Amino acid sequence: MSKANEILKNNQSIKDLLDLMTKANKAIMEVYEAPQSNVDMKDDNTPVTKADLAANKILTDGLKNLFPKIPTVSEEDKNSLKIPKTNKVFWLIDPLDGTKEFIKKNDEFTCNLALIENNVSTLGFVSVPVRDLIYFGGKGYGSKVFNKEKNFSDIKYKSIPGICRIVASKSHLNNETKKFINQIEGKVELIQAGSSLKFIKIASGLADIYPRLAPTSEWDTAAAHAILEGVGGKVLNLNGKDIIYGKEDILNPHFIAHGE
Repeated sequence: MSKANEILKNNQSIKDLLDLMTKANKAIMEVYEAPQSNVDMKDDNTPVTKADLAANKILTDGLKNLFPKIPTVSEEDKNSLKIPKTNKVFWLIDPLDGTKEFIKKNDEFTCNLALIENNVSTLGFVSVPVRDLIYFGGKGYGSKVFNKEKNFSDIKYKSIPGICRIVASKSHLNNETKKFINQIEGKVELIQAGSSLKFIKIASGLADIYPRLAPTSEWDTAAAHAILEGVGGKVLNLNGKDIIYGKEDILNPHFIAHGE
């Protein structure tokens, strides 16, 4: 039995993970709603805030307590990038996906947690702090959303005949993506969103396709990838092969995510 299957069959494990994501959400929102939040730059010239670091500590400490035998790889811990070389099963987190959106105060950011097993994202949790929602699921299990009233609802992809709804990044709509969009025949609707919300829009039936022809890292996509596969969607590279995780190079190839 896969670890994801084991977790999904254990209501307490799901509750514990949802509680952990809720705590990370609260820490993120405390910083987001503060009058002023300092922004630092990391060595790779990307921004990091107190929210990234606070959520990272909550998730890494919590996962270590709940699943002591499963190591965690995090965007905020360079040393953790060595873990996939010796571990086929690990947690992969982006404590604040869409830091640029967070800084712009446009609400388009998420917190991402994925379980990686043998290079596959088998279970994903994506929280939307400003909406107090947590999406979770995986291939073969279905996907759900958990709200602040502590209710669960199934989510599913649904197309609309005669229109292709393309979701693209608010911060990274480059010329290659524009060219891809322009080549699509028929009626096209462009939907812009930040962070892993682009995958969630497809999984929830609000978009059909997400072409990503710009750089992303594994922690940006893994959690939402699992949720999209939970509703029958796919995330494929430009050669039509599945995106894999735990590579030596943390960067993803360009990919196309789509519904059924």
